[in-house]
Amino acid sequence: MQVLLPRSQRRTSEELIERLDLDVGDTRAKRSAFWIMLTLSSVIAVSGVIGDSTATVIGAMIVAPLSLPILGVALGIATSRVALIGRSLLLVAAGVVLVIVIGYLFAQLLPNPTNVLANSQVTGRTSPTLMDLTAALATGSVGVIALIRRDVGDVLPGVAIAISLVPPLGVVGVCLGSHAPGMALGAFVLFASNMVAMIVTATVVLVATGYARAAGAGQVRHGRAYAVLAAALVLVAVPMVANSLSSLWADRIASATASWLDGVPGAEVGQVTVHSDTATVEVLAPADLPPISELQDRVNEIVPWNPRVVLVHTVGSRIDD
Repeated sequence: MQVLLPRSQRRTSEELIERLDLDVGDTRAKRSAFWIMLTLSSVIAVSGVIGDSTATVIGAMIVAPLSLPILGVALGIATSRVALIGRSLLLVAAGVVLVIVIGYLFAQLLPNPTNVLANSQVTGRTSPTLMDLTAALATGSVGVIALIRRDVGDVLPGVAIAISLVPPLGVVGVCLGSHAPGMALGAFVLFASNMVAMIVTATVVLVATGYARAAGAGQVRHGRAYAVLAAALVLVAVPMVANSLSSLWADRIASATASWLDGVPGAEVGQVTVHSDTATVEVLAPADLPPISELQDRVNEIVPWNPRVVLVHTVGSRIDD
């Protein structure tokens, strides 16, 4: 523990509460800063999502203060402060609604929302896999260590970028406003997994480093809290496992498509995505293609649930110098 949290760099429980509890200290200033920063972060994130700008989305990640009440939930669990847990969860819930509403309203202004649903900022956040959950668990550990140690606060911007809380919620709003509830659900799963992972790892680190013991927190309450967190982690992991398996099926469908295009000179297989009962296959090729029914038959042979194949055909060919 001395390696993880040297005594000379340790923040006290009072310092953590002052930082994470918006009802302690100058509450008016804390709340105004939280809501102003969250609103501006939401506008930046949604603008970056709609404009397919990675740099803009990263800027929104750095500004976002949503990690503070999430870490407040973890501190409340570790120290058995029920009131802190409740206040922090209410802040998180209100913040989630705010970001989604902003994304929804921006989507109403779009002339062609279908184009937005195809950009990389949206598609990259609507099918989270187990690797996203693994990254969130590791990032949550870094975040809480940076919080409890005085000498590593400079890593917090990197933590904010890696944990990605506001952009997935912005995608949820944009997808709902663009009449794509399935994609919105996928983006919300990404947010929920990041939030749950941050709470789980932060709670474990806070308990391991003695904050629970110093607060006199009881083991019975901890046991119940851990059971709830474990259930939440399993709940968000289930669709992520399904998405991970879908990526494996997408690779097999891509191979079947390449075999289907063997007789077409210059044809290339692009991105393949599998969502529920639909497999979308992007192909760059000349105008004439083999019958799509043949591709459907090949996919039916390798995928047990026989998804409907949607072919996105871009007419043309690659020209090399």
